[in-house]
Amino acid sequence: MSSTPEKARFCTDRILFRDQQRLQRTVDVDGRLHAISILHKLWITGSTLHVRFLGGTAAQHKIAREQAGWWTEHANIHFVFDDAPDAQIRIAFDSTDGAWSYVGTDNVTIPPDEPTMNLGFLDGGTAAHEFGHALGLAHEHQNPDGGIRWNEPVVLKDLSGPPNNWSPETIRHNVLKKYTADQVKGTKFDPKSIMLYFFPARWTLDGVGTEANEVLSEVDKAYIGSADAYPRTIKPPELQATELLVDAAKRTPASIGEAGEEDLYKFTVATAGTYVANTRGPTDLVMDLFGPEDPTKLVASDDDSGVGLNARIATALDPGTYYLRVRHFDEKKGAGTYTMKVRSA
Repeated sequence: MSSTPEKARFCTDRILFRDQQRLQRTVDVDGRLHAISILHKLWITGSTLHVRFLGGTAAQHKIAREQAGWWTEHANIHFVFDDAPDAQIRIAFDSTDGAWSYVGTDNVTIPPDEPTMNLGFLDGGTAAHEFGHALGLAHEHQNPDGGIRWNEPVVLKDLSGPPNNWSPETIRHNVLKKYTADQVKGTKFDPKSIMLYFFPARWTLDGVGTEANEVLSEVDKAYIGSADAYPRTIKPPELQATELLVDAAKRTPASIGEAGEEDLYKFTVATAGTYVANTRGPTDLVMDLFGPEDPTKLVASDDDSGVGLNARIATALDPGTYYLRVRHFDEKKGAGTYTMKVRSA
């Protein structure tokens, strides 16, 4: 990747409209950037993600496979390049559309005939960067705790011209705006992270720029396999999940013992119909439903549709095995007790 602002190429992490509304304008704060992942967009640890190529050459496919493996070598998550018709990750190679990817589980909300990633160029570690987004990682310069003081007129001028040709709103979305604090979690700033793209010193008011990072850093490797992302100590979803009996007489007691903990459940639907899964108790919880049979296929999510701060999902389900992931709304500090139940409506 070129180190000059006139020729530098940047990717976009495509996020859904509801999340764009939560991005905040850059503010000047003390502190440093962190390597970050987006809360609620990580896949269930141990999942297998299928990848389909939409065109491209054998050489391009080879680079994509190799650089995806840079992540899975250190994380408890897997890519299978089998061109499955229902693949969660679908890669185009349109040279006129730049490099971009949807983030984490947002990929499964995209129509199956559309790409979820584009590798319009493959400079350096571009493919690895985009697979980082597909796994739920965000651009480091958009950390809410970051201390970057952008020279906005210069950034807007440079990125509005070739090769990016971005509109002012696109530039603000991808560079100048930040995630809100409750959207991300991360580690100490890593200037060598592959998720931190090059930007020149003249883009900042204090004259500090970055270098083009073309391989995973040691912090990248440690982070993706940490408890904040995909730890190897966790079993595959079908083995780690606690079984819930539909229409059980009693609710299942549980707790989020420490900040960042996630509880995984599974239940079996024998007859098609509407089913309700809910939590009860004093704890502010978020719940995700996946399936059938596939712990990567997101069916629904909920924060507090239930009583008080409790989560509730009511939806029509076909026969099969489903997975429920429960976590505290505040993944940085939250813990507490709750009960679980799944019933037919």
